Amino acid sequence: MTRRRLLGSGAGAALATTLGAPAVAQNVTKIRLGYLHVVAVDGHIFTGLDRGSFQKEGIAFDLFEFNTGPLVFEAMAEGKLDVLSAGGVISNYLALGAGRAFLINDIEIATAQLWVRPDLGVRTFADLRGKRIATTTRTTAHIFLDRALRANSLGLADVEVVNGTMSASVAAFIAGEVPAVALWVPFNIAVREKLPDAVKLVDASAFYPQSAVVGGWVVHPDYYEANKDVLAKIIRGWADANDYMVRNTRAAAEALQKNHYPQAAIADVVEAFKAQKMFTSREWRRLYADGTVEKWLQQVSDFFVSNAGIANPKRASEYFDPSHYLATVQ
Repeated sequence: MTRRRLLGSGAGAALATTLGAPAVAQNVTKIRLGYLHVVAVDGHIFTGLDRGSFQKEGIAFDLFEFNTGPLVFEAMAEGKLDVLSAGGVISNYLALGAGRAFLINDIEIATAQLWVRPDLGVRTFADLRGKRIATTTRTTAHIFLDRALRANSLGLADVEVVNGTMSASVAAFIAGEVPAVALWVPFNIAVREKLPDAVKLVDASAFYPQSAVVGGWVVHPDYYEANKDVLAKIIRGWADANDYMVRNTRAAAEALQKNHYPQAAIADVVEAFKAQKMFTSREWRRLYADGTVEKWLQQVSDFFVSNAGIANPKRASEYFDPSHYLATVQ
């Protein structure tokens, strides 16, 4: 946990007023929300806060930032969070019964990338056999690494996966401790800046749509049972932010860069938008209703189950509840 801020009233409401957003609701519900600071995860959160989308619904987020998905799920298990937003890692922890998914942000089409160092003897997939690859296991990057290797006649058993936080994994790659790293955007920025001769072998777009990885919102089991009306409010606020992002991509990217990603160039945030696939809230409704989202979640859970040997895992039909979204978004 690296940062804690209360947004949704006060400064957040003032910004919403400045942008001409609807007035803040009189009755405010405060929610402890954990998230990862990557555009594919927090883009909807901050766009919604800046636009006043959540404030209009009477939602105030007490925000907790985490470096990896496993850490944010640990915090939820410890009772520190009511709701969280994360990437492909949700399909791992939900299969373990760690919560209920109720809202999907996007498909992480090219957020995961595999980078190698020719100066350390790795130029192709064939060169990876027996080599060390740094990544954060049980995350989007881990899923992607498995699929990238299998698509090139290798497997996880043919390499040595070095597990660590993504910051540590990228640092190890830059320092020359490992010849390869499976990362997610925006950690590619540091690699490009520090190692101009490093090579991106492939990104996750090579395996879409057959291997779609989705990220989204998960609610603590106890909170889920007692606050279903609150989930509907979150969904309405999210839908407003989502549709704005889909229809005004450049403006949304510029606002995120200015207000929440000042350390990144606008080109980097625009690239992050391109690395994820979003749909309008109505298009998402169809994907919820016809079982597509459930299928995407299940195929990623299957990967985690097979690699971790999870006993009696929950299926996506058990841990993903589309009913709130279908009842809220028409």
